Amino acid sequence: MKNVLLVDTNFSAAPLYNYINEKGFNVFVCGGNPFDYLAKAVNNYIKLDYSDIDNLFKISKELQIDYIVPGCNDLSYQVCARLNKKKYFFGIDAPETAQLINNKKKFRKIATNLGLPVPKIFSHDNLSAFWPVIVKPVDAYSGRGVTVVRESEQEKLPSAIQKAEKFSRTGTCVIEEYVEGQLYSHSAFIADRKILADFIVEEHSTANSFVVDTSRVIYDFPKEILLRIRKIIQLLASKLNLVDGLIHTQFIKNEDVFWLIEITRRCPGDLYSKLIESSTAFPYVESYVRPFLNQPVMFENSIKQTQYYVLRHTISQPSGNLFSSIRFNRSVEIENLIFLALSGDNVKESPFGRIALLFAKANSEEELCGLMDSALKRELYKINSNIF
Repeated sequence: MKNVLLVDTNFSAAPLYNYINEKGFNVFVCGGNPFDYLAKAVNNYIKLDYSDIDNLFKISKELQIDYIVPGCNDLSYQVCARLNKKKYFFGIDAPETAQLINNKKKFRKIATNLGLPVPKIFSHDNLSAFWPVIVKPVDAYSGRGVTVVRESEQEKLPSAIQKAEKFSRTGTCVIEEYVEGQLYSHSAFIADRKILADFIVEEHSTANSFVVDTSRVIYDFPKEILLRIRKIIQLLASKLNLVDGLIHTQFIKNEDVFWLIEITRRCPGDLYSKLIESSTAFPYVESYVRPFLNQPVMFENSIKQTQYYVLRHTISQPSGNLFSSIRFNRSVEIENLIFLALSGDNVKESPFGRIALLFAKANSEEELCGLMDSALKRELYKINSNIF
């Protein structure tokens, strides 16, 4: 039996674990938080801060690990890439490539050199004509440490930079053009630098302006823009010599103009995989995991897709508060409701705390739009801090 190390213990990595386990592999999981879902749920949990590459390498040797699988955060993929520097494993980009993709400043630079549409980057001394700007850590996630600074509040720029640097693992940030429009994600599976299957997801924020908490698959995205995005992704895959597997991109669209915001190669969090699978019946988890197990990314019948109407919504709060219960304000066909907090917990504000993850089904596009509208107005349910 082959040994697999899954480098993540968050609940979003549970589908990855389940698939690998069901395929007959001996699966170990590692992470520093013993209260994470997989840390509590599986027998082969290793308490380990996986950013410690030396210890991670030592563990992989001791356990005779045959395959490593990154989980659902950027750090997991980056440490797997560093662990794979000598190419013992499969399905993982070179560490230099992984760093280039995941570091916002480095990615903006190479994208600009290739003529790709990305927000402009500014230094501290050339901002006078460019407002508003957005200040971000170069390597953080889930909206942590992000601030928009407008021309009327320029005095806030130093504190915004300090905040971003605080949330950066490397203590660095990027100041860039603040572009406005609708946020989407493009999730694609590539082989030989060509896209074999892809999906467009519309993404919204309700509890925190910089944290996606509401999304749905889009089936009628403008074809011409989708073709341009596909061309860009395949160009990047060719220029960076990306290995086969998932490439996940967030972009902002305003009419027929769009900007690339972020590109990753790890599985997106908050059970994004289940949104795709519930909406299209495409085996997203299996397609993600296979390259790490030295298997082709695609397989027979995997490209066939259907269309279902599913809303994914993370139940969270703009400010921290005691959580007691959830009362829905309208009838909802719940496909799945995964609680991440218990009644009586003091749940922090988004993105530092989450109450539950909701998957709701609709019978038509119109019904799904109604559900989405209620969620965006924060009228779909009420979060109670008291029992009654």
